[in-house]
Amino acid sequence: MKKATFLILCLEGAVLSFNVAASAALVPAIAGDFAVSQFRAGMLVWLYMLPYGVAALFYGPLVRVLDARRVELFCFFLFSLSNLLAGLSRNIQVLFAARLFMGVFGASVIPLVLILIGSRSQEEGRGKLVGVFFSATFVASLLGLFLSGFVSWRLIYIIPAIAGFALLVVMYFFLPRFEPEAAVLRFDYGRVLREKRVFRIFAYIFLISLLYHGIQQWLAVYFSVRFGLSQFFISMLITLTSLSGVFGEVIGGHLSDLLGRRHTVNMGIALMIASVFLLALGTPVFLLALLMVAWGLGWTFNHAGLSTMLTDLPRGSLNEAASLNSGVRFVSGGLGVALAGAVMQKGFVLGLTVFGAGLAVLCATNRSFLFFNIGEAK
Repeated sequence: MKKATFLILCLEGAVLSFNVAASAALVPAIAGDFAVSQFRAGMLVWLYMLPYGVAALFYGPLVRVLDARRVELFCFFLFSLSNLLAGLSRNIQVLFAARLFMGVFGASVIPLVLILIGSRSQEEGRGKLVGVFFSATFVASLLGLFLSGFVSWRLIYIIPAIAGFALLVVMYFFLPRFEPEAAVLRFDYGRVLREKRVFRIFAYIFLISLLYHGIQQWLAVYFSVRFGLSQFFISMLITLTSLSGVFGEVIGGHLSDLLGRRHTVNMGIALMIASVFLLALGTPVFLLALLMVAWGLGWTFNHAGLSTMLTDLPRGSLNEAASLNSGVRFVSGGLGVALAGAVMQKGFVLGLTVFGAGLAVLCATNRSFLFFNIGEAK
């Protein structure tokens, strides 16, 4: 893959990710601005994730029959416009609608990146490319989270809108065309998921994403209710998950190439379990920063290992697998946010314990459930 093309894709990922984590951190501020409850304002998280997950299922097959460059230009323009609408919204309903459209059109980026890495790079270097790309997304997420502690929540949407429109000019002149591979649009998800190896990977992705997002997206509300922290300190704590993720994606990508995909995934979930149970046990406020670093590293080790596994799949399965990666992660993540919101309204300790126990069960069973007899030593 050409360096210029990869750089453009990394910039797209950065714009896409700028306000994903910040949106969850800003729930208390948005709720106060629109005079609604924090749990109602929290809907803006899963109203982005669920449409994102569903829409992602179309893009992998679509770029098999259409020039991916045209698809990206169209989708990225509407994604940037949706960010602008969110930043200028005057009521919570308009903000919800803008978040929905951001999910639909933003979902095009990640499938294309994984398809290109899988089809245009050597196997031994894919982990590094995956790690660098997702590290760029975490850098942007980190910046968005950091700024959310200082500036109006509206700017957290207006900034990526402006950056997106500027990047569109670069994409128009420098993003190369990608020749279609087929003449007829087809969706081969049934065939791909009938492969045991692929099905087990995505079953794991569904469960880990549901549990992770069920915890991650309510941390800001937890810090607000449990510790009475200000928006600045909430944003700084959530920022640490992205800061550790910047390094976690790169390290996780290298570990995937060095130690193997499976071992990297297992190291990640172990860190996540330790973090969430210590959080549920009532960790003193001065240790919260350390837990957020460990939590972010755990998720990104897990994420890098799984994403690299997908780039190793056969070429005939790659497009569907790339779309399924985003689709499954965001649909299950959105469901996790909604489910965790219902549980955590009854008590945050209860919610963290239930979802932490889910992670522990997944860790205890993942060797036989996910990795047993899939024909890959890595």
